Amino acid sequence: MNPDVYDNPLIDRYASAEMSRLWSPQTKHSTWRRLWVALAEAQAELGLEISNDQIDALRSQVDLIDFPTAARYEKQLRHDVMAHVHAYGDVCPAARPIIHLGATSCYVTDNTDLILMRRGLEALRSKLVATIDRLARFAEQYRALPCLGFTHLQPAQPTTVGKRATLWCHDLVLDLTELEHRIASIKLRGVKGTTGTQATFLLLFNGDHAKVEELDRIVCRKMGFDEAYPVTGQTYSRKVDSQVMDLLAGLSQSAHKSGSDLRLLQSRKEIEEPFEKHQIGSSAMAYKRNPMRSERMCGLARFVISLSSSAAQTAATQWMERTLDDSANRRLIIPQAFLATDAILILYRNVVDGLVVYPQVIAKHLDEELPFMATEEILMAGVCAGGDRQDLHERIRIHSQEAASQVKERGQHNDLIERLTSDPAFRNVDLTGTLDPRRFVGRAPEQVDAFVKNVIEPIRRRYANDLKQTAEELRV
Repeated sequence: MNPDVYDNPLIDRYASAEMSRLWSPQTKHSTWRRLWVALAEAQAELGLEISNDQIDALRSQVDLIDFPTAARYEKQLRHDVMAHVHAYGDVCPAARPIIHLGATSCYVTDNTDLILMRRGLEALRSKLVATIDRLARFAEQYRALPCLGFTHLQPAQPTTVGKRATLWCHDLVLDLTELEHRIASIKLRGVKGTTGTQATFLLLFNGDHAKVEELDRIVCRKMGFDEAYPVTGQTYSRKVDSQVMDLLAGLSQSAHKSGSDLRLLQSRKEIEEPFEKHQIGSSAMAYKRNPMRSERMCGLARFVISLSSSAAQTAATQWMERTLDDSANRRLIIPQAFLATDAILILYRNVVDGLVVYPQVIAKHLDEELPFMATEEILMAGVCAGGDRQDLHERIRIHSQEAASQVKERGQHNDLIERLTSDPAFRNVDLTGTLDPRRFVGRAPEQVDAFVKNVIEPIRRRYANDLKQTAEELRV
């Protein structure tokens, strides 16, 4: 660490070592070299004069990158790809004449970005599946615990703690579906040449179109892809980046929504995120237990969401076969979106694994509002006991307004039931029985059961190996 140089907190504080390595210079430039090896191998297989010794030399130096030498070349040449071509040639002098043969810079830069994005999505998938699993377990545990529901952030019909958790979980399931689609959809740019016409490769193979097409296919197979995009300019369509960034933004939206809910619930003392023995909530107010993990998750989520607009603008402003105004932007937003999303999922699972539920506080808050919510059932019970519907409705209305006045203007408890009990019109109604909160949650517990059985269990079976991975600890 150099204290005089800015450190990226995504690397130093939040993201996993795995994701940090994925977007490192070493991984990036080793991948460039693997692409140069694949190109040379494919060209040799199709008849170009490239020897096994040349290819062996290239293979031997794939991971042994002299970054200071490459930096010196880039300062001189003002071109990062050619700097690495020269640095590679220095350690593979016999292969120097055939490195990057017929290719344009985007052969290594674009194909590498696609490779890294797919690997990044696969790494995120493992964390996402684990978070879905843990959140579903939480939902199962509290499937039948009644709690106050909210619409417009105002008390509404009761639900259960578990049913609310399925709402968070379902958002992640939708993200998983989109993530799986993106992984399956990403192709390689392939071997397309300077403006995507493959003209240089057609020249190398003396006008043999079939060999040029086969070259594209061979390189794709060597790099672990089934196919390349059918057409490109100099770059693959930047719409692909935008689609991937939209996925990461969508996942961040889900995390922000649940993080916000948890922060609100913690303010009500109903549910708390993990709080460690020596953790400090506030430098001034020693008693505080702030929801810092959920807050951090929301902060990182807003960052990722903001990046998606940059990718969209880049895709919209590419001129003809390409411009270079995408380069600096993409170097920043793509790795950082992956690093931040990785950090979000680490936080999300950590929070879910340690959630603390306070049933007594939940019940207290529910009891404060339940009398108002029970009035329709009380009305029906009074009618069934022989009362006049219109008369009972008016009495309930008056009593409810008086009880609300007690709560809002005098800070007293909700005494609606006591008022109704003292009203002779309700003497034959079991008012206490109408206040069992389980009578107001509808099918919430059964919906949790069905969600886990029909939605979560297939995911658990499909990703059984991912669920064996242990959670990563928070670094700060």
